[in-house]
Parts: sequence; structure tokens; C-alpha cells
Amino acid sequence: MNKRQGHQSHFLTFVLLITAAVASATQAGDVYLLNPGDQLEVSVWNEETLQKTITVLPDGMISFPLVGHIKASGNSAAKLETTIAAKLDAFIADPEVNVTVTSTRGNASFVVGKVLKPGPIVMVQSTNVMQALAIAGGINEFASGNSIKVIRSEGEQELILSVRYSDLEKGSDLSTNHKLQAGDVIVVP
Repeated sequence: MNKRQGHQSHFLTFVLLITAAVASATQAGDVYLLNPGDQLEVSVWNEETLQKTITVLPDGMISFPLVGHIKASGNSAAKLETTIAAKLDAFIADPEVNVTVTSTRGNASFVVGKVLKPGPIVMVQSTNVMQALAIAGGINEFASGNSIKVIRSEGEQELILSVRYSDLEKGSDLSTNHKLQAGDVIVVP
């Protein structure tokens, strides 16, 4: 094998590994779960009066004609389609329901304290603490980087997650670079 064939072989192996990794990530990919504040387009095929733009309410519920109030938050769009179709089945023969998420505005975390741009961060993709802090402009010179906390609501309880910014910044210990969830609050003292 000459040098050129060797490079081509390594390149082909690299491409195959990347393709396998992408396929694996796609198969095991996270399904987006709806949050309060998300906007949906809900339509029923061949039923013009059943095409609505709906915002998931703060209590996680939506209201749809003939269906009434149903829980949307915590469910995927596909699950919501199935739920709406099941409830519409009493009124329409074999309803074909489509739910499209048009805004993930409800998928937000918040950064407060000693950062350059505090406020909400809409997470359009999987976001971790370091990414959120970067979006917030980074911590300022008066921040206590190793005292950063993430406050997470889990049901009726508040969970506090510690963040060691200097370890994250150095890359020495990434265990506190938590993946954020909707509603998380990052506090930078």
C-alpha cells in the first residue's frame, strides 16, 4: 500500500466512524418534551375549523376544541398528537392530528448574578452550564466562580447543583458542567 492509499484508508475509516457516531446519536437522540410557553400548531386533516395556534399555559395545559383541557408539558409532540386523536375519535372518524412545535420559548433557563448579561436563555439545543454562562457574556471580575449554583425544581423540591467554574475553565474536572433543563436558574454570586 502506498502513502496515498494509506491516507485514503485512514480517511475512509474516519468517515465511517463519524457516520456511525451520528447514526447512533440520532437513534438514541433525546425527544423534545414540551414546556410551558412553547407554541404549537395543531391541525386535524380535512377539518379547517380544527387548525389552531396554541401556547402551552404556565400550568402545562392546552385547550383544544372538542377535546377540552389536556396536559401538554412533559409530553412529546407525537404523544400529544395521539392524545388529541384519541379524544377526537368520539367526534371524527379516524382523525389525523398533526402537532408542530413552532417555538421552544418555554425551553429556557435563567442566569442571574454577576454575569455581563443576566436574564433568560432560550435553549434551542442541549445546553450546559458553560454554554449558558458564555451566552450570558461570562462571569464578571467580582464573581465568586467556584460558588456558582444551579437551582432546579423537581416536583415540589428544589435541587441545588454546585458548579466549580475554575475547574471547568481549566478543563480539569467537567463533572459540574451540568446539562440544563427548562426552568433551571444559574446563580453567580
